[in-house]
Amino acid sequence: MKLIIIGANGTVGSATSNELGSRHDIIRVGKTSGDIQLDISQSGQIRELFARTGKVDGVVVAAGSVHFAPLAQMEEEHFHVGLNSKLMGQVNVAQIAQAYLQDGGSITLTSGVVGEMPIRMGASAAMVNAALEGFVRGAAIELPRGLRINVVSPGLLEESVAELGSFFPGFEAVSSKRVGLAYAKSVEGAQTGQVYTVR
Repeated sequence: MKLIIIGANGTVGSATSNELGSRHDIIRVGKTSGDIQLDISQSGQIRELFARTGKVDGVVVAAGSVHFAPLAQMEEEHFHVGLNSKLMGQVNVAQIAQAYLQDGGSITLTSGVVGEMPIRMGASAAMVNAALEGFVRGAAIELPRGLRINVVSPGLLEESVAELGSFFPGFEAVSSKRVGLAYAKSVEGAQTGQVYTVR
């Protein structure tokens, strides 16, 4: 299959690329690296991406920014970081990708553990992750031509513990191998409208 992985060089994207790269033709996309550069908060850039790649069999999005801060310090513009990037960036990829997917193709988005198990300073991330999962469930019943859409909700990856572990007290880290397998289940499987949690 010909697959696009957006955020391919990030921690989650790398795990996904490693799992799928041995079996499929991967186009690696990143904000500042990869085969093609893309800011998912800019829908024009998303359209340019697909105009360059042409028809594909699947799209994975493991990208998007969210502002972390204590709730008392969050202003409207801070919430818009996650709304414009991680939420609407992924939604816009899903919407635009449909015209470029082969029949039966797949879309896989990324939420995260904070949507289910909130952490301090993570109210915006919890909101965005929950919204992404709701969008996927709703979109799955309307997609045409046998297209499928799922979302992977990874926990704290082992590779991120040194940098982020202090924000996740009591959380058990998960292996990148398990995270990569969840994306493979979405891309290579048959289900749609699913939230694949990796805890």
